[in-house]
Amino acid sequence: MKKLLCVFLCLIFALSCLTCFAYGQEGEQQFDFNLKTGDITIRDPSVLAFDGLYYMYGTGAATTAGYGCYVSPDLENWAGPFNVFEASKAQDFDGVGDYWAPECHYYQGSFYLFATYKSGTTGFRGTSVFKSESPLGPFVEISDGHITPHDTDNIDGTLYIDENGQPWMVYVCEWTTRFMGEGEMAVAKMSSDLSHFISTPKVLFHARNSAWSSGGVTDGPWLYKTSEGKLLMIWSSVTDQGYSIGIAESKNGKVNGEWKQHFSRLYSGVLFSKDHTLTEGGHGTIFKTFDGRLMMSLHSPNFSDWDKGIHETAVFVELEDTGSTIRVKGISPERRLAEIFATFIQMLDNWGYNIEYSIRKYLGVEP
Repeated sequence: MKKLLCVFLCLIFALSCLTCFAYGQEGEQQFDFNLKTGDITIRDPSVLAFDGLYYMYGTGAATTAGYGCYVSPDLENWAGPFNVFEASKAQDFDGVGDYWAPECHYYQGSFYLFATYKSGTTGFRGTSVFKSESPLGPFVEISDGHITPHDTDNIDGTLYIDENGQPWMVYVCEWTTRFMGEGEMAVAKMSSDLSHFISTPKVLFHARNSAWSSGGVTDGPWLYKTSEGKLLMIWSSVTDQGYSIGIAESKNGKVNGEWKQHFSRLYSGVLFSKDHTLTEGGHGTIFKTFDGRLMMSLHSPNFSDWDKGIHETAVFVELEDTGSTIRVKGISPERRLAEIFATFIQMLDNWGYNIEYSIRKYLGVEP
């Protein structure tokens, strides 16, 4: 009897060990969540919520040239960093630097990384597409070098799937290689395997088309469709409050349609700025938490000051979907109303710029 009991207990112990081992291989126990969000220096954070865990990719997340990510069960405690693509290990890879803004998208059963790097062949920055069967990689480049045009700087590509299942890439035509130093936002239709464009890229808008932007920067596009079917794009630029996030809206609900800018914070024109926190911040992406909250990730502040102990880190801001737009949750209507006046002054200034820009183009001054 004692022998049978001993065998039974040993069997239970073995099964328990096997279960713990399996959970450690596939569940969150395989990670050591020993980092807090504020411990992590990262720019352009983009979060993929998948299978009970949050995977945060971003500029500076890798420990080597390439791309990396952190993993969390709750957006507060993190494990990592994990290198998901290492440039030195990739065969015939053309990247020589500027490994920026990786975003991971789950599409047709695989994981796709949209990420920027500088080409050693062309000397320009561009967006490329990488594929893996795991969110932790290793990712392999599937596009033939940059998927974006090779003769200018084109960064921060993001994926959008329309109502017909057609994939598109929205990306930044960086101000560094644009007329009058003004960035643009562009879109192109992608092949079903996401390896190349199947349409000619189309410019959607310029930085100064918005009343809230006071500079020529266009950064970090991300597409979101509201509960009423409004197609919005959040994107980042510079304002009198520093680095900020604003909203554009497609007039016909199509990603390649005509886009208008939301002008004031009353109508959620500026989604995030220094007004919301003690520091500026931007380059946002949107995701849903496992408990159903609409969340935006961004980095704040925009630059590190190590002498003062300040560094860029991820910030998570809860949003609310009003149907017609999105806005940061918890801002009072009175505050929104008060901010219209400052926006109106900026709008007048930008209208003057747009008139000047149109005249220059009409006269053929544009190089």
